[in-house]
Amino acid sequence: MHRYWGIILALTIAVSCKDDNGQAKELAQQVQQVNELPKINEQYGFNLDEFAVHLDTVRNGDSFGELMQKNKVAYPKVAAISERYRDTFDVRKIRVGKPYVILKSKDTVGQAQVFIYQNDPINYTVVDLRDSAHAYRSKRKVKYVQREVSGVIETSLSEAILDQGIDYNVTHNLANVYAWTIDFSRLQKKDKFKVIYKEKYINDTIYAGAEPVEAAYFEHNGKPIYAFAYENDSLKNIVDYFDQDANNLRRTFLRMPVEFGRLSSRYNLNRRIKYYGYKVRPHKGTDYAAPIGTPIMATADGTVIESTRRGGNGKYVKIRHNGTFATQYLHMKAQKVKKGQFVRQGDVIGWVGMTGNTGGPHVCYRFWKNGKQVDPLKEELPQAEPLNDSLKPDYFAYITPIKEQLDCIIYPKVLLEDEDDLITLNQ
Repeated sequence: MHRYWGIILALTIAVSCKDDNGQAKELAQQVQQVNELPKINEQYGFNLDEFAVHLDTVRNGDSFGELMQKNKVAYPKVAAISERYRDTFDVRKIRVGKPYVILKSKDTVGQAQVFIYQNDPINYTVVDLRDSAHAYRSKRKVKYVQREVSGVIETSLSEAILDQGIDYNVTHNLANVYAWTIDFSRLQKKDKFKVIYKEKYINDTIYAGAEPVEAAYFEHNGKPIYAFAYENDSLKNIVDYFDQDANNLRRTFLRMPVEFGRLSSRYNLNRRIKYYGYKVRPHKGTDYAAPIGTPIMATADGTVIESTRRGGNGKYVKIRHNGTFATQYLHMKAQKVKKGQFVRQGDVIGWVGMTGNTGGPHVCYRFWKNGKQVDPLKEELPQAEPLNDSLKPDYFAYITPIKEQLDCIIYPKVLLEDEDDLITLNQ
């Protein structure tokens, strides 16, 4: 690319030194000559036409050393990469299924000159084996395209989004935005949402995933909740979501420990069970039904004080969050954390199972306040750090055009109850 610009610049300078007679004609001929130059097949920063290119994916049993040996790279170079560039490219961590490219010499030897490991659709690692071997990381050029999405809940949030052919990660990201303010196990039919986010594309056409939500609107039980991403701490690069009045949507606790579980049994100290002759058997937990293997998340930062198996609780994890609050997660298929480990809000600590006394797959979520089990759905959960007053004027100026953009997004056409014709919902 730089080659073409250099030629065009030279042509422009040359023409500027001539008189106007025949100038346009000469320039046109020279530009045509430039356009007729062979295109450079450049990828990953290399002209692929200069090499014999081998494309493949890592298979079971493959190792970096064996791949290099098959492609005639001497052991000292492999050892040098393994020892000197472990922070850049840990040869022990190449994963089955990951694509790679080997650029080989075009001679009869066919020795590997460059090894390119695709970490993900955007990021890659280059191991240059020419001369003294070295490794470095780079990334492909990415185009960001803003997208607007809206929907009306008929069955679930994920269905309303996936039905439009949209990446599931958008569902996940939207759920994270409202995780503290909306119980997604209790969404109502005709709840509505609008989302603004960016999609990533490589070479303008290859989809490479969705970026976090930039702004959203969710109408739950008739209550509108706006959300705007805003960096409230530039030193720590902390981005939170705030509503139209600059209130932080985040709380110190998530509403539920599974992303899309169904509330199957509430905290109830007067529960009577037929099996026990309708005797009072208090239920001090809140149950969320979900398929076996569903990730269970820590609802707040804290330290694991128990990760074990005991009686009717089955496999469980208990986390102390501070001197006031603790949480417990029962009936796990397996735990992912150990006693003494510090976990962050949203970290996966285990998976839904059926261990202990349980009639079906679910997580029994128990919430402790000052050593006593309480109903988490009735607790007024502490709010996260508010937006600093000094930032509010800038915040309101920032969200004004974005709020207008959200308000102008049209909902898709849906069939409403008691209506025969398709109508368009709008706010």
